[in-house]
Amino acid sequence: MNGGLDEQARHYAVVAAAIDYIRRHAARQPGLDEIAAAVHMSPFHFQRLFSAWAGVSPKRFLQYLTKEHAKRELSGTGDMLAVAAQVGLSSGSRLHDLMVSCEAMSPGEIKAGGAGLEIAYGLGPSPFGMALIAWTGRGICHLAFCSGDAAARLAELKTAWPRAAFVQREAEATALLERVFSTPAAGEPLRLLLRGTNFQIKVWEALIRVEPGHLASYGALARQAAAPQAQRAVGSALAANTIAYLIPCHRVIRESGETGNYRWGPERKLAMQGWEAARAVVPKA
Repeated sequence: MNGGLDEQARHYAVVAAAIDYIRRHAARQPGLDEIAAAVHMSPFHFQRLFSAWAGVSPKRFLQYLTKEHAKRELSGTGDMLAVAAQVGLSSGSRLHDLMVSCEAMSPGEIKAGGAGLEIAYGLGPSPFGMALIAWTGRGICHLAFCSGDAAARLAELKTAWPRAAFVQREAEATALLERVFSTPAAGEPLRLLLRGTNFQIKVWEALIRVEPGHLASYGALARQAAAPQAQRAVGSALAANTIAYLIPCHRVIRESGETGNYRWGPERKLAMQGWEAARAVVPKA
């Protein structure tokens, strides 16, 4: 069932290494042969592997990661967010062809630390490496990417919900991750259980309105959260997000076109941006 994600996860390790090399040598604009050599592959096999993962050639993929492309994307984000906000989350917000609904926990529930709550969790492959996902009967409450630190990620999850009962369900986790990253998606809408302050939730909801393949600035999100001067607070809200990809912090960049920080690593952030951009313009089979 998850053969595709397993393969994509293996390919991602090569792609991430290639992106890291390109970032470190961006001033020289390394060509295909040099990048392939850096990841210990022939140009032919590297291009084939990269294209299988990204859906486009390395050259085309890198075009999506330039500052010029980023700035063009930012120029239309404000109008896009405003329209999406008018429509509303329940009917207008889409995530890679998949409707996402959100439910916020009450302050009392957050203070209880998960008392009386059962949280299922498990590890599984994704197009961006192994991921830890956790959920309750009300929705997905945690999604984190792992880079050889699965134990630390699990410890973070349990620390966030100190009084919850945890049950490991690997098979269900793998199936759920397949739904999260499937393109096009199928099945019932994914539900998210949000755990944050009112301001954080406003930022996350505004962020979910940013379509795959598009980018938004910290300032645009601040305006949608009705706090136009609170760009630093927006950054803090993004840093507090524990539901990777589904609350798409990877789509937020600086006004200058710079990538900015990302909780799960800059290479993964760039990989996500390019991967989504490629799927936004390549017709689906």
